[in-house]
Amino acid sequence: MLHTIHFLELKYLCLFIVIIEEMASSRLRFLHTKCRNAVYPRSNDLVQRFPVPDDKVNWDVKWEEYNPVDFTAPFIKNQIWADPEISDVTFKPQWNFVDGNINRQSFDGKYKIVKSYPLNIYGRTGISGRGVLGRWGPNHAADPIVTRWKRDETSKVIVDNHKKLPILQFVAIKRRDSGEWAIPGGMVDPGEVITSTLKREFLEEALNVLEKNESEKVTINNELNEFFSQGEEIYKGYVDDPRNTDNAWMETVAMHFHDESGSTVGSLNFCAGDDAVGVQWLDLSKELSLYASHSSMIEKIAAKMKCSW
Repeated sequence: MLHTIHFLELKYLCLFIVIIEEMASSRLRFLHTKCRNAVYPRSNDLVQRFPVPDDKVNWDVKWEEYNPVDFTAPFIKNQIWADPEISDVTFKPQWNFVDGNINRQSFDGKYKIVKSYPLNIYGRTGISGRGVLGRWGPNHAADPIVTRWKRDETSKVIVDNHKKLPILQFVAIKRRDSGEWAIPGGMVDPGEVITSTLKREFLEEALNVLEKNESEKVTINNELNEFFSQGEEIYKGYVDDPRNTDNAWMETVAMHFHDESGSTVGSLNFCAGDDAVGVQWLDLSKELSLYASHSSMIEKIAAKMKCSW
């Protein structure tokens, strides 16, 4: 009996080790690329990243010549929503933990702290500091992916002639900073529940609710309360965002909200918020070039909904 128990314990221990090794190796296999672009965004093309080849991304690879540019945008400093400098003696963050009402945990595991600075959990980016991000370490966002079936003038769902699959559309905004199409998401406020962030960001970026009067705000909120209570998590983790640095990076929770009949969100009149210059329904397609890791999130939706891709 004891031999059987010890055998089972050993078996489960080995299985646990295999799982941990697979998780670690999958992290090493992932190469962020958009956060290794030559020019750092919103720097007036003045901040150039130190070039990082694929084989030097991993922190475990020794690279004595690595000399990243240090950059934290001036407008970040002293903002109420941003961290102080690491050198500030009053700043005592609880890395890898929920720090008061600020979540400093990464969805993808524990990150290292070297010389008081958190290291990007997926490796080198060619730039140190915070760039334009407010938090050292993970900066948490939420991305609501809102979809409907594409329909003709008779309300019949349109099918792709070649793939013989229905065409699905999602709400996309055109970002003001990069000009790229993106999911209308945004940062999670300290202490905010993710579900609240998802709805708030959609209302602000796709419906410009901040410019509405109080009566209009109440009406829109009431119309969408039930819709945004029925989402499904599609992705949770690191985002290959061009704003990422060696010491600050984006992570997100992406939720899918589908308007099957097209009568809820599908009937709304969109209006781009402050961070966008446009908003519209886009057909899901692998040909789309979207901001950050948004294409991979949309691809997950296509697989789930069995639609044209």
